[in-house]
Amino acid sequence: MAAPPWLEPLLSTEFFSGCHVHGDAPRSECNMYCLNCNVGAFCFYCRSARHKDHHVVQIRRSSYHNVVRVAEIQKAVDIGGVQTYVINSARVIFLNERPQPKAAASSGAAGGGASAHHHHHSHACEICGRSLLEPLRFCSLGCKLAGVKRNENASFNLGARDDEMPSERKGKSSSREEQETQPSRKTPSNDAPPLSTTRSRRKGIPQRAPFRS
Repeated sequence: MAAPPWLEPLLSTEFFSGCHVHGDAPRSECNMYCLNCNVGAFCFYCRSARHKDHHVVQIRRSSYHNVVRVAEIQKAVDIGGVQTYVINSARVIFLNERPQPKAAASSGAAGGGASAHHHHHSHACEICGRSLLEPLRFCSLGCKLAGVKRNENASFNLGARDDEMPSERKGKSSSREEQETQPSRKTPSNDAPPLSTTRSRRKGIPQRAPFRS
């Protein structure tokens, strides 16, 4: 599955400037983007006027970087393999990479020895090297896009570090850690022993034969 056509324009859009049309109004900063129209940032009043029934996402700021709420974007693009964060009680995802100064990345090792380094910096973004909290692949949607472009065989079903069954993982961000610790799922037969891997796949769905031979 290719990246959706609005993704690159969204990632390169400048947000939070004043709206040319509604500049005098109190909510006129351009912090919204329409995935249907794909025509750049606009404000709260433009949304009401022109994008009422469209898929609009609101961009927010965290430490000078643009984020979008997972709830607003996960139905429009597969965010598997991208680190999410909780900010102001909402789960968000960063739009673009946030390269980490080398000194900051290595301070954990200097301060707490090898064990601290293992716990805090064992996971890193494949594109920009930023430390991740979980065993994922990318720190942002932009880095995931770069990863897909770099690996021509990959697609936007790219999930966590094992890409065996992306269709099962799609949209199931809550079970990423479970999947990461599971043994390999390459048991082709129906009568495979009922390992713990089958329990945590999808609750309520019985084990079935794989689709591929």
